[in-house]
Amino acid sequence: MAANEAARPQKGLWIVALSALIGFGAVYVIGGGFDNAGSSKSGAAAQDLSPPPVGESGQSSFKFGKMAAFVAKKTPAPLPDITFQDADGKDVKLSSFKGKTILLNLWATWCGPCREEMPALNRLETALGSDKFEVVALSLDHKGYDASRKFLDNLKADKVKLYADPTAKQGMELKLIGMPTTILINKDGLEVGRLAGAAEWDSDDAKKLIQSAMN
Repeated sequence: MAANEAARPQKGLWIVALSALIGFGAVYVIGGGFDNAGSSKSGAAAQDLSPPPVGESGQSSFKFGKMAAFVAKKTPAPLPDITFQDADGKDVKLSSFKGKTILLNLWATWCGPCREEMPALNRLETALGSDKFEVVALSLDHKGYDASRKFLDNLKADKVKLYADPTAKQGMELKLIGMPTTILINKDGLEVGRLAGAAEWDSDDAKKLIQSAMN
């Protein structure tokens, strides 16, 4: 009887955690690695997938809008200077985007929620894309750039700029816990905040969020 009583609080905590995750919208949770071909990493290595600290508040300024799940940094924070590849297979560093606000979307072709939100990201780039802002779609799919390009072409998502990391290691560097995850980065290369799960990135709330980061 005592054992059953002790188990109840633990069960309750799991329910609360699961409910919180659902509240962030559809997202593929990653447990142990980002390579969709499989990973053998576990234990201490898996702990590196924990989300980064988000300051004292760790809350969004858009609690009641389409960006309710956006977790803002109290103060914009540095990110690892990850490296990925362009259409020609050349290395591109995240720091090369400094001077421009970017929305870094991390996704894969096998991710259903990624497919769901990609058209909205394409419309966002159509509406706001300029020398001051860009949607950067970074595919973590092990199939590589060509498969990701075909995927976007099938969705008619021809405005977002595609890059690829077939190793998926850069997602681990950014401490993702699932896909899609979208990180808003200001012109100084600092993370403003991130949103895990699919979102309406072409909504007025999203545009207000991005424009506030650009100012």
